[in-house]
Amino acid sequence: MFRLIALASVLMLAACAHAPPRARIALPPLRLAPATLGYELAEQQRLVFHLGREQREMTALLEVDADALRLAVEALGQTGVRLHWDGRALDERRAAWLPPQVRGARVLDDIQFVLWPATAIRAALPPGWRLEADEQERRLLSGGTVWLSARYGEAGVRLDNAAEGYRLDIQSAAIGPTP
Repeated sequence: MFRLIALASVLMLAACAHAPPRARIALPPLRLAPATLGYELAEQQRLVFHLGREQREMTALLEVDADALRLAVEALGQTGVRLHWDGRALDERRAAWLPPQVRGARVLDDIQFVLWPATAIRAALPPGWRLEADEQERRLLSGGTVWLSARYGEAGVRLDNAAEGYRLDIQSAAIGPTP
């Protein structure tokens, strides 16, 4: 379930043609090393992105191993964004039609928020930020307000980004060996 959220976040952002509301707070970057995930991952995901009344569906392919995270997000048969993160540098390749509001760094952070171990996320948080996590939900808080949350259920993962005003529903299916 944790695997689904990360990819869904990226895909939904890529499908949205309208700019999200201005962020009320800047979420902290995570930038966790791929190896800190603790296992290899290969998934295909169905993403449904919600921004206001807009709803877009996308598909994504996500792979993570000790050396890198690789993501490709497609909408209407066209690749919108490709990301490669090796723990030091983020390589982002974007289609010309992709809105400028879709940022590879935010997509990477959403993926890591959903999938990476809570201990690794907590270690990356700056002062003033707190992660609350259990098997069913994660909440990223600052000043007593939940700015980012992920809920894990049988149907997949739901990522709510209150800071930027979007929601992403993620359904994942393994395409390789499972951990």
